[in-house]
Amino acid sequence: MYIPKKIFFTKGVGREKEYLASFEAALRNAKIEKYNIVTVSSIFPVGCKRITLEQGLTELSPGQIIHAVMARNSTNEPGRQIAASIGVARPKDKSMYGYLSEHHPYGEKANIAGEYSEDLAASMLATTLGIDFDPDKAWNEKEQVFKMSGKIVQTFNITQSAKGNKNGLWTTVIAAAILLPENIQ
Repeated sequence: MYIPKKIFFTKGVGREKEYLASFEAALRNAKIEKYNIVTVSSIFPVGCKRITLEQGLTELSPGQIIHAVMARNSTNEPGRQIAASIGVARPKDKSMYGYLSEHHPYGEKANIAGEYSEDLAASMLATTLGIDFDPDKAWNEKEQVFKMSGKIVQTFNITQSAKGNKNGLWTTVIAAAILLPENIQ
């Protein structure tokens, strides 16, 4: 059974003539270009410990298959605002799983995209935990309800945004949560 025991977060932006090359450049900027990335859905595993990007990279080998929750967005339209964001919500009860959410909008700056992805992850966790809230309220109002419930201990996001290159190069942004097993070699 493969249950990730460690997680780290990263983000990046790349600009190149070709779409695929801009994605590769974004992976390089995020320091995860050397790995074969398999995307997975968005559960923060029970007992999973957050580590730094630097710690996580020391546990990986080039060519290794890694699992990731990834948000990705691209444009070749000059000046077009893009973002990629991962929102995180963790429950107070350490025997429960949390949520990771992906958001990849056009026209949103990093702070707006980040708030949205964080709100999305927290809302998914809140429904799982039976917390009563108004989904139409603003994030800051819901955040207070979630935290006052005492059931959600932590929310945060990692977000990368960029404007499309003025000369029409492909611009790609990524945000990723990399999931690692306990002892990988």
